[in-house]
Amino acid sequence: MIQKGIATFTLDYGKCPKWLFDRMVLLSKRMIFAIVSEDGPDEFIKRISDPVWFQSLGTVLAFDWNASGLTTILTAALKEAIRGSERNLGVFICGGKGKTSLKTPEQILNWSEIINLSEKSANALAYNSKMAAKVDSSLIQDGFQIYHHSFFFSKNGAWTVVQQGMNIQNQSARRYHWFSDNAKDLINEPHSGITSNIKIDNVLNLTANKSKQNRGLGAELVSQSFNALMKDITLLRKYYTPLSQMISVKKDVRHPAGCRTSTQLTLLNLENKEFRWHPVVTEDFSKSKYLEKILWRLCDQKPKNYEKLLATPGVGPKTIRALALVAEVIYGAKPSYEDPARYSFAHGGKDATPYPVDCETFDQTIEKLKSLLKKK
Repeated sequence: MIQKGIATFTLDYGKCPKWLFDRMVLLSKRMIFAIVSEDGPDEFIKRISDPVWFQSLGTVLAFDWNASGLTTILTAALKEAIRGSERNLGVFICGGKGKTSLKTPEQILNWSEIINLSEKSANALAYNSKMAAKVDSSLIQDGFQIYHHSFFFSKNGAWTVVQQGMNIQNQSARRYHWFSDNAKDLINEPHSGITSNIKIDNVLNLTANKSKQNRGLGAELVSQSFNALMKDITLLRKYYTPLSQMISVKKDVRHPAGCRTSTQLTLLNLENKEFRWHPVVTEDFSKSKYLEKILWRLCDQKPKNYEKLLATPGVGPKTIRALALVAEVIYGAKPSYEDPARYSFAHGGKDATPYPVDCETFDQTIEKLKSLLKKK
């Protein structure tokens, strides 16, 4: 059973030594061929989407279980392992780290053309890749910047996304897994999940089912006129006191006896016991020409649902936060602030944890799997 959540690891700035990477490629190649031969390409795609299985595979290949490099190096090793055999296996791996991640949609379309996927299917795969990246950078605002994005897919259309974000401030990384069978709805709890030993307090999580009303109101807000939406934004600008405190507006009211008294209407208290920090406490709601430009575009195009809203070019974390805050503070549609978060050493570890890599045993494992495949 796939576990849901988010895996958090320490940032790793070192490089994988060539002697280890070459063995990782050889062993992972035998394992991929064995899985595909026995259960088909879709099964391999499904296993990659399981964060626990992915983590275990990385440690079986002797990489550090708690380092961010496991994600990037393992993905690179898997990609190298199937190089030249993609069509035979029916498995394709696109994207990677840094600038390579930006080429993912292009690589998907190139492979789709080579294996004669329909244009509709190819475009759908590329769209899913783009949306997975956008969801994890805009709808889940947890302080991690996505820097690695890889897209695994089979000739049958099964797909998995494995992407990782980094948080420089606390020197940690976080990995996000998606699987096509779980992500029928790209914006409502789409992750296949992951395991974590750390959870972040008060993450703005608009993918949660609890955020459904907030998402709905967000789409409704941009379906009205731009001027109507800006009235709500202006209200936030006008009454947003020091952001570590509260949003309030004072007004005079008359008691039945006729005397006047001053009361305070609290729209959002950021100091209550529910949370001590909120993603919008550092938000500057002063006039922003770029934000207003994006909101005007949304009101002009009137996307038919929240997914289309998110897919609109230019819509990013700030736009999403603005709409979420308006929906919460003005209309009472509270989003989820719960972190969606919910390892096996066979050959040692690169950093000698729990012991140095046993190259002899590693090589024996590779040869054993190679001989078993030849017997099939």
